[in-house]
Amino acid sequence: MSLPNSPEQIKLILETALLAAHEPLQFADLRRLFEEDPGTDTLRKLLDELRADWSGRGVELAQLASGWRFQTRPEYQPYLDRLKNEKPPKYSRAVLETLAIIAYRQPVTRGDIEDIRGVAVSPNVIKTLEARGWIDTVGHRDAPGRPALYATTKKFLDDLRLRSLSELPPLTEIERVMNLADSTQQTEI
Repeated sequence: MSLPNSPEQIKLILETALLAAHEPLQFADLRRLFEEDPGTDTLRKLLDELRADWSGRGVELAQLASGWRFQTRPEYQPYLDRLKNEKPPKYSRAVLETLAIIAYRQPVTRGDIEDIRGVAVSPNVIKTLEARGWIDTVGHRDAPGRPALYATTKKFLDDLRLRSLSELPPLTEIERVMNLADSTQQTEI
């Protein structure tokens, strides 16, 4: 196959690689697609063009914390969920509160989480979040017992369709959603 010599050919190669990839591709991975590096500015411009080319479709090109990927638009997810035989996991309030504390206050220890929540954190809560790939141990606090420090992962950001923690909603919005969920559950009882 001949070397790509036009921006349109480079864009087709980028599109093909991104559609075929199982995981998001980092910018360095995209540059490695080519024998002769097309350059950062060219790749960024072509990725922006690809994003525009796919606008208005059920799939979008997104830049996430761990790289670039094609993903379904959130508004079409309910339709795709009908094709799945399994139900999406339901997380307890304890799991969601623990995740929120880790996301907004990281790195934190289990003791920090317990101080904020006012109740003990079950080891199963931490295991659930680790199994999902949303949190990881990033070190140990220099204190008696050297407790583990937890932080969120790139998978957490990717699953929430975020590029960085700065894109998380303000805590007041989280509190509003949690209060709304509580009032909805109480009216169902």
